[in-house]
Amino acid sequence: MNKRKIVYVVSDSVGETADLMVKAVLTQFNEDDIEIQNISYVEDVQDINNILSIARYSNSIIAYTIVIASLKQYLDQKAKEEGIVAIDLMNPLLSAFSKKFNKEPNFQPRLMRKLDDNYFRRVEAVEFAVKYDDGQDIGGIKRADIVLIGVSRTSKTPLSMYLAHKRFKVANIPLVPEIAPPDELFSIPRNKCVGLIITPDKLNEIRKERLRNLGLTSQANYANFERILEELEYAEKIMKRIGCPVINVSNKAVEETADLILAMLKKERSWIG
Repeated sequence: MNKRKIVYVVSDSVGETADLMVKAVLTQFNEDDIEIQNISYVEDVQDINNILSIARYSNSIIAYTIVIASLKQYLDQKAKEEGIVAIDLMNPLLSAFSKKFNKEPNFQPRLMRKLDDNYFRRVEAVEFAVKYDDGQDIGGIKRADIVLIGVSRTSKTPLSMYLAHKRFKVANIPLVPEIAPPDELFSIPRNKCVGLIITPDKLNEIRKERLRNLGLTSQANYANFERILEELEYAEKIMKRIGCPVINVSNKAVEETADLILAMLKKERSWIG
């Protein structure tokens, strides 16, 4: 009686990488009777012993991605003693990287999962920034990690996107004299809100350039100096009422302003902690 043909895909993490590699190899063989069994989150010697005890009774291969050195060595040794083929899918590449780039691996399991989690948090934060940009939906104010407020052309949107790529959920609210600010701004923690101010001359310059790009006259009310002074005075009153930290963005790149905001957040959280 022929023994079942099984490839045990073993990993100290989820095992997605090993599973894909084994399936890619199997496509090169015209064999429909080779079974794949996934064994994830192998953490100790007992897990290895359990795998070996079932593998010895089948016509099997163990294909593994285990980066914990002691477990890898134990599996290699015991598999050899049992006459079981055990293939390390990661070590050749780890060794090549280490030798070529003169770097030592971390030898920590589940780092790929951490990278995936970071990626999805970043995507979620970017989607949040788009949805709650420019006061489109005030429902994001209470859900945001950071709320940016300021008059038009104080870099609220690019700042929101930059911080989103740092995995922060950011909502931004324009301050306009004719429109009352949302009540929610006055109910969130004051240090969660950041006011962005700018000098009148700089704002006038930016707005005139904006109008030129749109093919409009620079005499429009949007770039009128008296109007700018009115907007800035109104915005500063709102910021004082909220009691939030304020940053002058006049001569700062987006990255500089973002660093200041993140430093404020870090300081606040360490104080709370």
